[in-house]
Amino acid sequence: MNKVVMLANYAQRRLGSMFPGFPGVSPKHDHYKDFGYPERLTFEQLYRMYSRNGVAAAGVDKTVRKTWQNNPYLLEQERDGSQKGTAKETATEKAIRQRFDELRIWTRLAEADRMSMVGAYAGVILRFADGLPFNRPVTKVPGGLMGLVEFIPAWQGQLTVSQWDTVETSETYGQPQMFQFSESAIGTTKQQPRNIMIHPDRVIIWSKDGSVNGSSSLEPGYNSLVDMEKVRGAGGEGFWKNAKSAPVFEVDKEAKIDQMAKAMGVSIEDLADKMNEQVADWNAGFDQLLMIMGMQAKTLNVTLPSPEHFYAVALQDFAASMNIPVKILVGMQTGERASQEDADEWAQTNMSRRANQTIPNIMLLINRLEQVGILDEHDWYLDWADLTEASMSEKIERANKMADTNQKMGDTIYVFTDDEIRAAVGYEPLQDADKYRDEVTDDEEDAALNTPPKKEE
Repeated sequence: MNKVVMLANYAQRRLGSMFPGFPGVSPKHDHYKDFGYPERLTFEQLYRMYSRNGVAAAGVDKTVRKTWQNNPYLLEQERDGSQKGTAKETATEKAIRQRFDELRIWTRLAEADRMSMVGAYAGVILRFADGLPFNRPVTKVPGGLMGLVEFIPAWQGQLTVSQWDTVETSETYGQPQMFQFSESAIGTTKQQPRNIMIHPDRVIIWSKDGSVNGSSSLEPGYNSLVDMEKVRGAGGEGFWKNAKSAPVFEVDKEAKIDQMAKAMGVSIEDLADKMNEQVADWNAGFDQLLMIMGMQAKTLNVTLPSPEHFYAVALQDFAASMNIPVKILVGMQTGERASQEDADEWAQTNMSRRANQTIPNIMLLINRLEQVGILDEHDWYLDWADLTEASMSEKIERANKMADTNQKMGDTIYVFTDDEIRAAVGYEPLQDADKYRDEVTDDEEDAALNTPPKKEE
């Protein structure tokens, strides 16, 4: 064999042994085992990471808070639903809004959305006033909106499939046929946690695709979260050891151990234990004297590199896995323009999440309420404020620029009409009766001037 080829093969094998997964080398190493990553993630691991890691919690909570920055309105026809409590709101819409507010339904759904990001799915358990237990199917619920009693958000670890539909000719083949709800599976402070079987008619699965076969939003960046914990933990432990390290005694060859033991009032066999006691008291902060006759006390310091760079790499990877800008994830502000661009991108990301995940799950719930008679069958429309909409200050600035443009063009050409300028601020066109302010006539002005002032009583 050619000597050059032999050297190349040798170098390739060396690179493969030093760097597992090196291109062109057959993989002989398991990266998950080498780097301490779990090969398969369980819900318990994901939930523990969310509960104990601040960056993981921020990634989930900030996404949900932005998605649910405001609550939607359920309308009978497509229009702006922000005019609640006005003549534009129908009687049915008002009743729905009031009942949903009483049961805090939008808050419950936002909670289920948060749970679904941690696990593969979450559940919304529906309590109906139909007089039947949870394990029975639902036909019709009497009482309309009052037949809706409660929404119970449930973690994946609390709501599990206990029975599947295995009949191939069934319409629900391959879907859950019964759920097991164990409220105490995830730490609860309730004195009597619920543990019941629930029929699928009383459960809405909240996930990316509406099934229990979803995936956690934390899974793609889980390894980076582990790396961040390693860097943070190693740094904290290293600083702690430097601050509280035990002294190392270097015994001189001329040291007289027997005299030292005699001075400390112990035998030579018990000298080591006595010195350990002294060092323990010294480390605990007591003002103690270390008797080190013929010895030198030294400390072993741990040399730590700057952890910021290692931490930043893992942080950026996790932020990328969540589609969230790093500045928004950790709250850094490094420039107005950069921050505004990140905010705009973040708003667009959550608008996409609303359209493709959150709204379909809400409409699945609305359809279920129609099926059981809580809501009338209708082409319901969900109105939700646009997250990408400009702020009021930005709208006013835009209107000012439009008015300035008209003024620069003179009296001959109007680039923008009054109605267009009002629309830029979000206002509707004025009616003819409201377009002009009432002017004071000459007679009214004379009457005002000639009216004597009222005498003080």
